[in-house]
Amino acid sequence: MRAAIVLTSGGLDSTTCLAIAGAEGFAPLYSLSFDYGQRHRHELAAAKRIAARFQCKEHRVITIDLRQFGRSALTDDIAVPKDRDESQMTSDIPITYVPARNTIFLSYALAFAEVRQCLDVFIGVNAIDYSGYPDCRPEFIQAFEQMANLATAMTTQSQIQYRKPTIKIHAPLINLTKSQIIRRGVDLGVDYSLTHSCYDPDANCRACGHCDSCLLRMKGFAEAAVPDPTIYQA
Repeated sequence: MRAAIVLTSGGLDSTTCLAIAGAEGFAPLYSLSFDYGQRHRHELAAAKRIAARFQCKEHRVITIDLRQFGRSALTDDIAVPKDRDESQMTSDIPITYVPARNTIFLSYALAFAEVRQCLDVFIGVNAIDYSGYPDCRPEFIQAFEQMANLATAMTTQSQIQYRKPTIKIHAPLINLTKSQIIRRGVDLGVDYSLTHSCYDPDANCRACGHCDSCLLRMKGFAEAAVPDPTIYQA
């Protein structure tokens, strides 16, 4: 068995990614989430219950404050864009992009992986049905993996099973559409009612139904012909 670190936000993509890691035989699974000052902190409760459902050996929430830098609708006093069509979503990097977020998250995952002597890190980034984020592209994942193998003691010394270990950054969803991700998750028994995707939920954790994340989620369920279990605001 090979252990794996899985970045888990509580959302649809990262939950499917966690299911894939388990289905591929990785064990134990370590779930890693971040309280980074995001306005949609309801996702952390979702990440906790999902980690429990998948019987992760450990679920950690790392607290950092990306509000110090701001310049994102998720961490600053900037309105979340609503009711945009797909051309608007992909025409430019949207204001919901959090500067360097996946680089920061993967760096923490790399440190956790080294402490646990774990060579596999999973991240649920997607380059098809995504909102134009530069840190969701294959080029980014490949570059980070290359850097990771130059950066740690365990990859520069032969310590594991008398061979030079190699860290692998797994991004199994990167070339899938949202509907394909949902179908894959359904096949693996994912309960999407446990997940939370909205960028601008209300105090009762109901999804707004109008932000980019909600619209992509609704489109994915519709195209997958799978009922959407999300509770939306009236």
